[in-house]
Amino acid sequence: MRTFAAAIATACLALPAAHGEGTFGGTDRFDLGRAEVRQFVEKAAADEGLAPDDLYHLLAKAEPQPRIIEAMQRPAEKVLPWWDYRRRFLTPRRIREGMEFWQEHRELLERVAGERGVAPEYIVAILGVETFYGRITGNYRVLDALATLAFDYPPRATFFGKELASFLKLSREEAIDPFAARGSYAGAMGAPQFMPSSYRRYAVDGNGDGRRDLFTTWDDVVASVANYFREHGWQPGAPVLIEAQVNGSAPPALDPGNLELNETLDSARARGLSFESTLPGDTPVILIPAEGEHAPGVRIGFANFTTITRYNRSVRYAMAVHDLAQALLAGVSEAGK
Repeated sequence: MRTFAAAIATACLALPAAHGEGTFGGTDRFDLGRAEVRQFVEKAAADEGLAPDDLYHLLAKAEPQPRIIEAMQRPAEKVLPWWDYRRRFLTPRRIREGMEFWQEHRELLERVAGERGVAPEYIVAILGVETFYGRITGNYRVLDALATLAFDYPPRATFFGKELASFLKLSREEAIDPFAARGSYAGAMGAPQFMPSSYRRYAVDGNGDGRRDLFTTWDDVVASVANYFREHGWQPGAPVLIEAQVNGSAPPALDPGNLELNETLDSARARGLSFESTLPGDTPVILIPAEGEHAPGVRIGFANFTTITRYNRSVRYAMAVHDLAQALLAGVSEAGK
């Protein structure tokens, strides 16, 4: 990709000198005179050390994407029941291609697992859920997606404004062309779908070439996913999730939005759940509603489960990653016999 400086130079050639009138590009461009845009530029310049004129020239090339607002309001992990959400990810094709990816990158996965303590099946499962092993990484320009959410999505404008600033700084740090980089409707990038701030903080140079490339370099991608897990508390060899049976006619009332370890194994038993575990009764856990197609269900997550939710703050997402990881492990183990 072109460098940040080259991209700025190209943008400058296409723009008038002033940036205060908000008339760049008509309706398919952001009004640079808007208060939200000016406030963003002032804050990004102060927080990230970027020149205001450079920021205005970049934003003048950003295009609003109304479809992104619609997508933000209906994420699948929040509107689908668990059984329906699960079947979208636990497909024969996704499992088969995950096993093939594992076999192809076995040496890399084993090396990273040894270095960072994250089991290969969870690294591969993250890539499978996020981008079908790097094949579907998003078609929106990251610049457009983040600008749309920063300026036209008030519920999370502050968060996405910070991500937009991080992306523009990242473009300079990693020589990423800010006009060419593509990702999800939320601005996540590359095979592991890191947001810009996560890219800057958790991505690592896995092959020692001096760059952190999450778009095309598998050494960097695999090492970065493992590093993200470890930095968010992953415990090597510790359990992730177990099944529970409900003793009685109805499961306990559970909050599907809870992401905290606010129960223990003892309190789970006291709430009418039975399960198999040799861990101490005071082990912190999270009780997870897991709706079946014909009946409710409950699962029990441990600290490693909540680490997965730090990748995407949804228990359904984390369950899908876990279940895919287990299916991949079973498949690879069987194939190796």
